[in-house]
Amino acid sequence: MPHSLVLNLLPESPIPPGFTAGKHLHALFLSLVSSVDADTGDRLHTNEANKAFTLSPLQRERRTARPVLTKGAKHDSAPLTWNHLNPIAPGTPCWWRISLLDDRLFGHLSQLWLNLNPEQPWHLGPANLHITSVLGTPQSTQPWANFCNYAQLYEQASSEDRKLTLQFCTPTAFRQGKYDSSLPTPERVFGSLLRRWNHFSGMTFPEDILAVVQDSHLNIHTEVAVDPREQFRHTGARTDPRNNFTGSVGKMTFKILGKVEPVTIQQLNTLADFSLYAGVGRKTPMGMGIVRRLI
Repeated sequence: MPHSLVLNLLPESPIPPGFTAGKHLHALFLSLVSSVDADTGDRLHTNEANKAFTLSPLQRERRTARPVLTKGAKHDSAPLTWNHLNPIAPGTPCWWRISLLDDRLFGHLSQLWLNLNPEQPWHLGPANLHITSVLGTPQSTQPWANFCNYAQLYEQASSEDRKLTLQFCTPTAFRQGKYDSSLPTPERVFGSLLRRWNHFSGMTFPEDILAVVQDSHLNIHTEVAVDPREQFRHTGARTDPRNNFTGSVGKMTFKILGKVEPVTIQQLNTLADFSLYAGVGRKTPMGMGIVRRLI
């Protein structure tokens, strides 16, 4: 069952730029897992393929309420923040989204949520922070919290809707040979979702369903996720490109074209809904490729 969990966090010391995404949040997640199951933490650390989780960058809490995404309503949300250029001050309410694609992983972590001690500090680089609460169901002010088992995702998906609009909330790119490409083509986007669905769901969809998806409207641009410490270290000079990640951010609408069986339309709608949990493309365990469907 896919879960999209939101952890509300409160730092007790400043969080410097460069520690709010990427490998540092990845290390914090592994620390959370290892605190309740060391073997699972070690296994996640060594497993490079088919990661069963995604992580968002750390987010400051917004003062304005965010609506819950529900069927039949159209909602849009601003891209998430992936580069914090200034330290996050102590006492600043923050949140962090963790999605889990494997029930076994959720089961291992459930003891952490059930026995949460808000007084226990966790380390994010040189900073200490506290987990004040964990949200796992849709909230009126937090649309990123949700859950739905794989069978329900498929059963609830439309077999008639031929319009699939996705929002790329953090830079999204795809591996092409030895290099990355920032262009979210239908084959790359839905191919990424299809591979993760087939690996984790136990409900295999055929690869030929991708042939009927075509992009119809896009409003995207490229953004660079760069380690701010590199920016400060190389003021006035070029940063090391190995520390940069360029990807697309924005909205893109895909359409299902031609004479297509309802089951194929339902499968493609399922993949679009699944994007909330699975993310798309490269480095989703490092905060990139965070995607949601716009209804």
